[in-house]
Amino acid sequence: MSPAPLPDRLNRGDRSVITILLIAAFVVILNETTMNVALPRIMADFQVPERTAQWLTTAFLLTMAVIIPITGWLLQRFPTRAVFTLAMSLFSAGTLAALLAPQFPLLLAARVVQASGTAVMMPLLMTTIMTLVPPHHRGKVMGNISLVISVAPAVGPTLSGLLLHLGSWRLIFGFVLPIALLMLVLGRRGLRASSSDATAPPLDLISIPLTALAFGPLIYGLSLIGSEAPFWEPMLAIGIGVAGLLAFVARQLVLQGRDKAFLDLRTFTFPTFSVALLMMAIAMMAMFGSIIMLPLLLQNVYGLEPLQVGLMMLPGGIAMGLLGPIVGRLYDKVGPRVLVVPASLVVLGVFGAFALLTPSTPWWAVMVAHIVMSISFAFLFTPLFTVALGVLPPRLYSHGSAMIGTVQQVAGAAGTSLFVTVFAMQTAVAESAGQPTPQAMLTGSHWAFLGAGAVWTAAVITAFFLRRPPEDADDAAGTAPLAH
Repeated sequence: MSPAPLPDRLNRGDRSVITILLIAAFVVILNETTMNVALPRIMADFQVPERTAQWLTTAFLLTMAVIIPITGWLLQRFPTRAVFTLAMSLFSAGTLAALLAPQFPLLLAARVVQASGTAVMMPLLMTTIMTLVPPHHRGKVMGNISLVISVAPAVGPTLSGLLLHLGSWRLIFGFVLPIALLMLVLGRRGLRASSSDATAPPLDLISIPLTALAFGPLIYGLSLIGSEAPFWEPMLAIGIGVAGLLAFVARQLVLQGRDKAFLDLRTFTFPTFSVALLMMAIAMMAMFGSIIMLPLLLQNVYGLEPLQVGLMMLPGGIAMGLLGPIVGRLYDKVGPRVLVVPASLVVLGVFGAFALLTPSTPWWAVMVAHIVMSISFAFLFTPLFTVALGVLPPRLYSHGSAMIGTVQQVAGAAGTSLFVTVFAMQTAVAESAGQPTPQAMLTGSHWAFLGAGAVWTAAVITAFFLRRPPEDADDAAGTAPLAH
């Protein structure tokens, strides 16, 4: 007897769950990129230097890096509605505290609370989709995740710039807060309640401090590279982070022998997951590095205002997001390699074009190149997300989602540091050779993009090793029931 055909569409309840989680994730990720534009106003209001103000971003990244690995355990131990409520409550409380913060330390603490909620949302969303959506529809639905991840960071700086034109930086938090509260209420109503998984492992009290010791100093050290900090400071932080990471891995290997891992590293026993995660890491490095490099050039070399720069970067981000669902449908039909290999080659070409920029290059040419690069990333991220999680059995979905989230934060910080360090060093060399500052910055950017192209070559090679997960990857059981 032939097997029953897979359903052509999700039922109404499951679609509602995914929609709520997508909108909530959009709101919390939007918040990640709104602070950079507002830093000068905050520095003036609280009378703090740039290095102190930058902690509003650095502390956010540090908190994300520490909290995300914990979500693997949270998603196993507690129902979806409970985890969602925790995430949105933390995010809303942090947003309210930031809106009302009378002093800089309280604003910084509020950002840490915000980040704690943000860190839980993306693994929760990805795990839910992998659990609810049949394999032959995952590409299309994962495309919606790509939309959230792409459009929200792109819209953040532009929205922040517009709100700053209207008034204080507090408007940013005032704008986000009611939306976050609305999603909290809708999520509480829309997500069904059930008992938690009694078979989930107990919380390992040794793994939590090891998580902080590994990912916290590592992200902090990477964020300091290229800054005015003395050379030993980022190196010491990275060294402590690497030592903590080795200790964390050793602890998880011990716990895996008892099926009590905090973050199950058996995800790496699936070669396709490892290949997709490696390429995703390189892609995040390239994307975050470009995001910080292009605004520097557009403002300091081409003389554009911050709002103009935000508007120029917006079309690429929107194009990448809107293409996500389309790319997802294509993935369901043709698989990953047909999409990822050409896209990775186009990105390599764009890096080459950026390495050839001159003072006479028109601004619109930079914008077009950014749009082309963004479209190419759209053809990369949706297949990579789908392949990475699709090859795992249901018992490892939450751990795989947490692993992806952690790698995104570390790779994003590494990419930013790589670009800034090469850019700063080569700019200084060019200035010492007598080049005027704008031309020297352009020379520095040439080397930064050439370095990015060299690293990206590894992504191009990796793309040829991607394989589409078989539809029986879910332990031959289709999709598993989700504890709402």
